[in-house]
Formats: sequence, C-alpha cells, structure tokens
Amino acid sequence: ESVRFWWMRFGPLFASEIRKARAQRMRCYSNWQWHLDEVFVKINGETHYMWRAVDHEGEVLEAFVSKRRDRRAALKFLKKLMKRYGRPEQIVTDKLRSYGAAMKEIGNADRQRTGRWLNNRVENSHLPFRRRERAMSRFRRIRSLQKFAAVHASIFNLFNSERSLSSRHIFKRNRAVALAEWRGLGAA
Repeated sequence: ESVRFWWMRFGPLFASEIRKARAQRMRCYSNWQWHLDEVFVKINGETHYMWRAVDHEGEVLEAFVSKRRDRRAALKFLKKLMKRYGRPEQIVTDKLRSYGAAMKEIGNADRQRTGRWLNNRVENSHLPFRRRERAMSRFRRIRSLQKFAAVHASIFNLFNSERSLSSRHIFKRNRAVALAEWRGLGAA
C-alpha cells in the first residue's frame, strides 16, 4: 500500500525526470551490447508479456508490456528502444524466433547473439522486479504495470551500484551521490 501511495504522489514527477536524465547520459556512452528478454506477467489471471532491455552494465533501458509474444510485439519494442538509444553493436537474446524475425526486418540480424548463458544479465535483472511485484500483490491493468515497470527501472538504475565490483569506500560514495540526486529531485 505504501508503494502505491508513493507512486500516486511522486511517481510521475520523478520517473519522467529520472528517465530523461538517464537517457541523456546513455547517449553519451557507446551502447555496445544490449540484452533482451521477456517475462511472463499475470494481469487478472491472463498472461501478458513484459519485454525488457538491459545494457552491458546492468542498467535497465526499457520495459514494454504487450498481450502477445510475436514478431510484431518484438518489432515495436526494438523500434522504441532504438529510437531512444540508437543502435547497439550487439544484441543478446534468447532463442525466441520473434527476435530474429524482428531484427531481420530492421536490418540488425547480423548483430544478434544467442547462446546458452549469454543472456544471464537480463535474467538476473528480472529478480528485483519480481520481488516488488510480489510485494504489490500483482497487477490489475496493463497500464498500471507499464507505469510501475518504468518507474521501478528508473529508481533501480539510480540506486544500483554493483556492490561486488567496488570497494566499500567507493560504494558508499556512489550511494551518497545517488541519495543526494534523489533528494534534489524531491526538493524540486
């Protein structure tokens, strides 16, 4: 309930600002590898699919909800992603044939990589989303899922700082910077 209250009060304001800032920063770096995957999500007992894209550092780029898991949905997701971030050098996917068909239509078929454990980065990025989904007792509408996924990705990216890759001193400094940015958005 507290998450829903927070979302209704602050979500739309913060999410749009955080996403704009993140997208602007991401354009500065080379997008050399993306990981794409889809997650099964139940909405009122009906299965829907949330397509997710994660970059090579674990930052969630985009989340897109659709009723189907076909070429058309994959194509729409890829176009939306490339419009915002440009073209990557590699796109790592699972062996779902919809990705191949959509990439062939875009002209990215030569950039697609599939393999047994290549897509672990995006599979592991589903876990925080699943934890929040369970805490919220699932979703009732596609629109609320889409809004939640966008906000969750933005906030997760802000506070995610790969603890295992840095010393305690650097981790604490990065965490303080993230909290300062968060408080700055709250004060605005």
